[in-house]
Amino acid sequence: MTPRPDSLTVEVVDLIGTVVARYHEEYEHAAAEHSLTGTQARVLSLLAVGPQPMRKIANCLKCEPSNVTGIVDRLESRGLVERRPDPADRRVKLAAATDEGARTAEALRTSLHFAREPLGKLTIAERTLLKELLQRMLGGTTE
Repeated sequence: MTPRPDSLTVEVVDLIGTVVARYHEEYEHAAAEHSLTGTQARVLSLLAVGPQPMRKIANCLKCEPSNVTGIVDRLESRGLVERRPDPADRRVKLAAATDEGARTAEALRTSLHFAREPLGKLTIAERTLLKELLQRMLGGTTE
C-alpha cells in the first residue's frame, strides 16, 4: 500500500496544479490573439529557438510525428514556418521559424504576464531557488 502524502505535499501539489492551469489558460488566450492554437504556438516557440527535426518536435510535445506534420503544415501555410533539408542529413527535413514566425513567437512570449508578474515579486535569490527546486523536481541539474 502506498503511504498517503503529508498535508504539505498535498498543498504544494495543488498549488503547482493551479499554477500550471493558469499558465495554460493564459498561453491559450495569447495564442488565440495570434489566431493560433496553444499547440501551434508551442511549436512556433520551439522553432524560434532554432530549426528542429519533426521527430524532435514530436518528442517535445509527446505526440506522434504525423500530428506535428499537420501542425507544421498549418503554420507553413500562414508563412510562420518553413521546411528545410537538414545539412547533416539531407533525408531529414527541419522545420524552422520564418522571420514572421520568430516575431510572432516573441510577441507571444512578451504577452504572457501571468508568470512574469508574480515572479517579479520574488527576489533574485527566491527566483534562483525556485528554478533550482523545479529543476531538481524534474530530475535535471542545477547550473
